[in-house]
Amino acid sequence: MRWKRTIQLVDVHCEGEIGKVAVGGVPKIPGETIAEQLHWLNNDPKGQELRRFLVLEPRGAPIGSVNLLLPAKHPKADAGMVILQPDQAHASSGSNSICMTTALLESGIVEMQEPETTVALDTAAGLVTATATCRDGRCERVKLTMVPSFVHELDVSLETEQWGRITFDLSYGGIFYALVDVGQVGLKIDKANARALVEAGMILKEEINRRIPVVHPEIPAISGVAYVMFRDVDPDGAIRTCTTMWPGRVDRSPCGTGSSSNLATLHARGKVKVGDVLTSRSIIGSEFEVGFKELTEVAGRPAVIPTISGRGFTFGLHQVALDPFDPLAEGFALTDVWGPSAGSIG
Repeated sequence: MRWKRTIQLVDVHCEGEIGKVAVGGVPKIPGETIAEQLHWLNNDPKGQELRRFLVLEPRGAPIGSVNLLLPAKHPKADAGMVILQPDQAHASSGSNSICMTTALLESGIVEMQEPETTVALDTAAGLVTATATCRDGRCERVKLTMVPSFVHELDVSLETEQWGRITFDLSYGGIFYALVDVGQVGLKIDKANARALVEAGMILKEEINRRIPVVHPEIPAISGVAYVMFRDVDPDGAIRTCTTMWPGRVDRSPCGTGSSSNLATLHARGKVKVGDVLTSRSIIGSEFEVGFKELTEVAGRPAVIPTISGRGFTFGLHQVALDPFDPLAEGFALTDVWGPSAGSIG
């Protein structure tokens, strides 16, 4: 076989959300910082080609992400990472950071120390510190100290054709979220409603980004609402979450960056204090522990430092390859499994 490109991946999921980690064969990504590399991946044709190669069919699938393991740029980091998804490369993700940490330790790329190993991840959003509980050669649990999370604006209103006036919060937890109380779209966060929630989330995301520009005040490469996360409260007080992801699926995990964004809104409303620990529960019932570690500031705005604790599980190793004669090298997506928005993917 005379392949043009091969990339080796460790298969990992975090609380049900797949986050494959590309550990070998990743080409050199231009940029002096991870943020510059993120910008290149999203704006250079070669960067977009790499993303499509890994996440679209026939080599990829609608569920999950592919995380690029990159050399760290930050002097205190053990590894760099960028998250690839069908729409673009993303700056940060809690579930994917847990997948990355689990893959690094269980593959031996970073030496595992028992009972605890600290791994520093260099992301476009900043340094994420992962503290892994380890036993018998296995990474049992990972606790992330996330980047500062802050509110962009509370109680933003938008008139929609489908549901009338929708009110939501715009908040940052490593990427920007629109946080919507789910009852406003006439649904509950339940596995049976996954398709309807995705369709509502895609409509809202498009409308919000069309009307309301958002840019990180210190990292211009991070802009726009990446996801709409629906939220609710379960009878036991856990926060039920459903992050909707372009072009047509929901996050299987409770969503680390979304839960961080939501923590910032709870603090802004005076509902949490430093030291509090909350439970975020996903659409499939898996859970993250969300801690309020400390207060800080971002460009003069009040911000919180969240912690996200969850589990990652390795389930395979595989290699993807590109035949130089393959007419489908650029990848494709169809609406039958990717959802209606896939029609805009080439």
